[in-house]
Amino acid sequence: MLDYNRVRDLAEDLPGVEQSESWGTPSLKVGGKMILRQHEDPELMVVKVALDERDALTRERPEVFIVTPHYEKYPYMLVKTAALADDELRELIIEAWRMTAPKRLLKVFDERGTS
Repeated sequence: MLDYNRVRDLAEDLPGVEQSESWGTPSLKVGGKMILRQHEDPELMVVKVALDERDALTRERPEVFIVTPHYEKYPYMLVKTAALADDELRELIIEAWRMTAPKRLLKVFDERGTS
């Protein structure tokens, strides 16, 4: 739960983010749609990601960004969050949120000038 708490804290100021549960593990959602969740393996987080970005990340750092056969056809990957600095992890969270958040929430976030 330590990494999930860290991820939750990094996402707490994103408009519309809500804590939930997905597949029996803690998750974060926006508009009822999952952006990330704690994997059953406590060292991993399931994070929503654009497929082209996922390909680049998994090629660059395959020991941190992982795609199992289960996630090959979905815009998600497994992430060893402990291997990432807060700023890098926050960037992943924001991108997952941006892929999912409705336009009105994107506008609120962008108008605040927070990244």
